[in-house]
Amino acid sequence: MHAHLLSRTLLMPTIGWIFIALAAITILGTLYKVYITAYKMPISEEKMRLIKARKAELEEQERQEKDNK
Repeated sequence: MHAHLLSRTLLMPTIGWIFIALAAITILGTLYKVYITAYKMPISEEKMRLIKARKAELEEQERQEKDNK
């Protein structure tokens, strides 16, 4: 009877550690995948030009609003 209780008390923490390890591996794997793909966002020259033009518009608009206050 004691052997059964001993194996049962050792089994629960082992399963808990396995779940914790799997969760940690999953999180780290996901973060690594995001890290290696983060810089692979090719933007065409046309889109980049539009983005910069829109940014300049917004900055000018904010400057005018600030001057009007």
